[in-house]
Amino acid sequence: MRKINLTEHETSKSYRLSVSERDSLRACLPSVSMEPTTGKRKKFHLRPGSTVGALEIGDMSVLIKPKIGVPKLLSLACFALGVYQHQYRQFYFQKDQALPDVLALAMIAAARKAFGRGLLRGYLTEEDALYTVRGRIQFSEQIRRRYGIPLPVELRFDEFTEDILVNRLVKAAAARLRHMTLNSSEARQGLGWLAAILENVSLLEFRRRNVPEVRFDRLNEHYRHVVGLARLILLHSEFESFRGDVRASGFLVNMNDLFQEFVTQALREALNVSDRTLRDDKGIRRLTLAEENRVQLKPDLSWWDGETCMFVGDAKYKKIIHSSVPNADLYQLLAYATALDLPGGLLIYAQGEAEAATYKIRNTCKQFEVVTLDLSGTLEEILARVNDIACKIKLMRNKARQLREPV
Repeated sequence: MRKINLTEHETSKSYRLSVSERDSLRACLPSVSMEPTTGKRKKFHLRPGSTVGALEIGDMSVLIKPKIGVPKLLSLACFALGVYQHQYRQFYFQKDQALPDVLALAMIAAARKAFGRGLLRGYLTEEDALYTVRGRIQFSEQIRRRYGIPLPVELRFDEFTEDILVNRLVKAAAARLRHMTLNSSEARQGLGWLAAILENVSLLEFRRRNVPEVRFDRLNEHYRHVVGLARLILLHSEFESFRGDVRASGFLVNMNDLFQEFVTQALREALNVSDRTLRDDKGIRRLTLAEENRVQLKPDLSWWDGETCMFVGDAKYKKIIHSSVPNADLYQLLAYATALDLPGGLLIYAQGEAEAATYKIRNTCKQFEVVTLDLSGTLEEILARVNDIACKIKLMRNKARQLREPV
């Protein structure tokens, strides 16, 4: 398999691509721009956007390294899902390992720890026709299907089994990883062990938009990390056919989405509020800039006291740069603050995308703050920087509350 190695937001060396390879790459990875190499036929310089990970298209393997490094990406993603553990200090990742290998090794390590007590079992409601009675007889189904024939009996009963949701999620994620090209023999062997230990668990296909959430309690808490990794793999991996016989599979993460999800979750913990108070763009009620519910707005972050918004902001991994619309992020924030009648707002960038600044808007009383979040160092150091941003948000929320209080 031919390998193409890329780095997020960096222009690559020249790669030869056939017409079909070029078209398939464009269809599967539209975030990768292609520039023809001067004086060369069918050769291109590739420049990825903010989508990183691994993708296999036919006999071509494309690896896109994140600038923050694979272990850091995995830590941020797990934290955003609420399943981060400190095992990354104990588990050693080789520097040049690709994302699928790191994911496989991390999930295998988490599975060995979770399955140390044996596979988790639970009650699963089943319906079947049997010759002996167990559970409840479904009289309506017996009459409808059997027409008075006494056996077999239509029954509904609870089966105490290991074929439950948490085990199904882990098996589905392991199957996804086994379809990817893994360089680590340890990863391949570990996934084989997972397949064997989960032999009696149903293999289901979870589409990324329908990956179920799992509630944890004292009985399944020890599964939290392995299930979190399984959900991460299922949420970001996909297997689809493109252009007839060309098969594409892989694990891809949009760093813009990941940064927003991480910042939102970290701020909720720093501020000690729920998702009903500090809402993301999916949790906000319908918000429009113009009257008659026109020009819909979806801020990344908003703090609500009941039905009243007290703070608004955006989290941007990559600054929007467009020659025809300079400072687009500030215009967007101005629209949020205007629609919500707030005295200001906050832009949070990944460090390197902007400089910290304060903007006082002409002919208004509005003031916008721009801060940057340094993603270097340990996760604990990053979270300490998030705490500083949380303090700024508290001040902005308190200012909005004071302005709304009657004199």
